[in-house]
Parts: sequence; C-alpha cells; structure tokens
Amino acid sequence: MRILITGANRGIGAALAAELSARGNDVTGTARNNAGLAPLDVTDPGSIASLAKAIDAPLDALICNAGVYLDKGQSIDGYPQQMWADSFAVNVTGVFLTVQAMLPLLKQAQTPKIMIISSQMASDTRAPGGSYIYRASKAAALNLGRNLATDLAPQGVAVGIYHPGWVQTDMGGGAADITPQQSASGLADRLSALSLASTGCFECWDGRPHPY
Repeated sequence: MRILITGANRGIGAALAAELSARGNDVTGTARNNAGLAPLDVTDPGSIASLAKAIDAPLDALICNAGVYLDKGQSIDGYPQQMWADSFAVNVTGVFLTVQAMLPLLKQAQTPKIMIISSQMASDTRAPGGSYIYRASKAAALNLGRNLATDLAPQGVAVGIYHPGWVQTDMGGGAADITPQQSASGLADRLSALSLASTGCFECWDGRPHPY
C-alpha cells in the first residue's frame, strides 16, 4: 500500500511509519520542520496542496496523526483563547483539510482508507475533568471522522477513528501503559482490518471497541 502519515517525526507517528514500512508498504511521513520527511503544515492549506501535488499518485491510505496537546497542566483559570484556536487548527481543521486535499488521490486506489488518530479523551462517557481543549478537539475529530465515514462510504472510502493507547511519548509521559512500538503494531493491524464494513468505527489500538 502507498500510505501517507502526518506528524511522523516522533512518537506514535514515527513508530507507525517504521512498522508499516517493515510490513512492506510504501510510506511517506510528514512533519512541519524535519528535513528528512515530506514537509507538511496541516494548518496551512498551501502546504497541504503542495504535498498533494507532489504525490500525484493513487494513495491507498491516509493516516491523520499530527496533533498537539497545548493545554496539558492548565488550571481552570487558564486555557487562553489562542490556545483553543491553535489546538483546533491542528487537531480538527488540519485533519479535515488534509482529507479534503488527499481525497482525489485516495479515490484513485482500489480500497482507500482513512485512519484518524483521536483519543480515549474524546469519549463523552469518560469525563474525569481537565484538559478541556485537548478533550474537546479530540471529540471533534471523532465526530468529524464518523460523519466523513457516512459521506465517503458511497465513494468507496473507509474511515476509522482510533485511540492509540496511553503511549510512552513526550505527550503521554514515561508512566504510560505501552510503548510507541506496541501502539504502532496494533494500529497497523487496525489499518489492515479497516473496510467499508467497519467504516465509522471508534476502536482502541488493540481492536477493542471504544465507547463514544
């Protein structure tokens, strides 16, 4: 498969690129500021359009992994307005704009797939408080993915939304449950399993359905 992964310079994205490459796929990883990867700023429509033009070939899978967690540690009197705007620009709008730009390439493939990396923090049934911006943005990404699944199914494009686990990355911290490699292996399996029969799913990295 020819696969595009956003935010592949570190953490889950880098591990996922390595895992999918090891499985024999043609993987293009992107990053905003990394000379070794394809340049992509998901908040910049011009950057997204340039990458789509550069690929100019059927795309079997798009993995929207790029994300930010800017409000980690904020107290109730924090959460400035610009932090909301910057977070949603990456975690929600960036996902949509990337899907929009890559859709013509995806529709050229036989069984195109879109994987959106959300989080268990998107779940309405799991509300321990705090991290309001990140939770809201990942919930929006989940909602976006579910509705894209509805609209794109008649065009033959499957869409899945996934919780990658609590992963030992800069974002997840050293006390997290699993390694990036474990998460990547599970997510690679989920990508293989994704089809029009399961489109719109919200699943954990290990295949368990996640409550909405």
